[in-house]
Amino acid sequence: MPNLETATQGAMTPAGYRVVPVHVVDSETPLRLGVLVSEKPAPATGPFIRLRELCDATVLLGCLVDAGGTVHEWLELWLQDVDGLAASLPAARNSFSNLTLDERWRQQSEVIAKSMPGAMYRTGWEETHRTPVAIDIAKREAVSPPGKHDASWRLCRSDDELKKAGLPGYSDSLHRYLVRQDAAGAVAFVPLTSGAPANDKCVERGVAFGGQAGLVPFNPGCGLMRIVPFAPMELGEFADLLGGRSWKGFPIGNQLLTFDRAHSGLDDWQKIRQSGHHLFLGHKGKSGCIVEAFHLKIQLLTEIIRLARETVFQTQRPFLNIDGSTFRVRLSGLSRMLPLLWTSNVSVAKTGDAFALSVTGTESQYFIRPGAVGDSIFLPPGIHRSLEGAGNARLRKVTAERGRAIVEGTLVLEDAGAFSPHDLFWIRLPVGQGRVDLYAHCYAEDGMAQGEVRFRSVEQEIAPEAIAALKAAEGVVYPRTPFQMVPLLS
Repeated sequence: MPNLETATQGAMTPAGYRVVPVHVVDSETPLRLGVLVSEKPAPATGPFIRLRELCDATVLLGCLVDAGGTVHEWLELWLQDVDGLAASLPAARNSFSNLTLDERWRQQSEVIAKSMPGAMYRTGWEETHRTPVAIDIAKREAVSPPGKHDASWRLCRSDDELKKAGLPGYSDSLHRYLVRQDAAGAVAFVPLTSGAPANDKCVERGVAFGGQAGLVPFNPGCGLMRIVPFAPMELGEFADLLGGRSWKGFPIGNQLLTFDRAHSGLDDWQKIRQSGHHLFLGHKGKSGCIVEAFHLKIQLLTEIIRLARETVFQTQRPFLNIDGSTFRVRLSGLSRMLPLLWTSNVSVAKTGDAFALSVTGTESQYFIRPGAVGDSIFLPPGIHRSLEGAGNARLRKVTAERGRAIVEGTLVLEDAGAFSPHDLFWIRLPVGQGRVDLYAHCYAEDGMAQGEVRFRSVEQEIAPEAIAALKAAEGVVYPRTPFQMVPLLS
């Protein structure tokens, strides 16, 4: 196991890494919130230690240090990242926007904070977007863009300001921009997200930091942040530890690190048994620990069920991504009254991937998971199926009442047997000068042409002029109509 440095940056800092504050520090700052930065960053992994990537967040390893550089607690820095959602299903993109993702983040943060005492550090950054920050690795400090307060760069959340400049709004897109107005009244923008449209009012990101070299962007999308204690052990690893298997450490590249005393010495099960980490029968070896291990595993399972239930109850959304990595465990080692294995704390490592599908005017609630859904023992077989393309759509009947409509018709699919009548299809029809997005169930009937299926949309709210245009198009064929089977998971 690699040595841990004990100088300058405080005890237990991994060799080859330094702690750099993620905020501007002066002589009046007694405590620092830092991120772990590699002294020699590898091009493939970058300067930070990425703990995991989620659909809407990147999680980095950080810590809380004092003015003397001593590490007091290892932390997880959750940085909101909306870039991953830009590649989500076309049928689901209307469900995502900066505004809804911000509200989702705040709600999830509140749920985590209430899950147990000390589950989250409230910094205000889980509610409010920070000003942009970059890390100067050579100087080991955080750098903010130069400029006076009234002329500094900030995340632009004003739809009017963005659309006046010919850019996508904040509340109805996933694109983000920095904005600054100089003393002469000139306004400039910096695109932050991948693929964000740019025009003559936009400048490169480096301009915001005065063209300084050697700076590494931290939280490049100016996303909201969440600070929680670091949990180094996977759920299965801790369960194995209770069952008598040693824990080698947390993998970072080719290293296995333990970081603190609570998690050191777990690579030797005989040492664990002899160090008093058990309460009852540890002195009798593995066989004597069976009853105690069974009790601790039941407690572990109980805590997982409690966390899952409270999260779903408070957010009113399912998880849709529960697997062996959804929960993680840390040992506090702070209580002298309990053996080490009795001081475990379970935390949610992956918040739910469920997003409410925006189907205007429907009373039913649908949930989807962005991105590809692979095979898993935690999901029904075949749930990862996908089907999309373009085919001929023919409208047969439009039933409307009080601004709500049900559209029936036929659709030609390349593989008519690859779906269930319970699956939901997104079908986009060009109507007049606009378009109508239908969400429908498809089903096959005898006597239909090969590849042809019937569809019936769910009752949804449609503009009166669009309903009139749809009724006028009964019997009309819409060629090359885009469709997609939404991977509905609940």
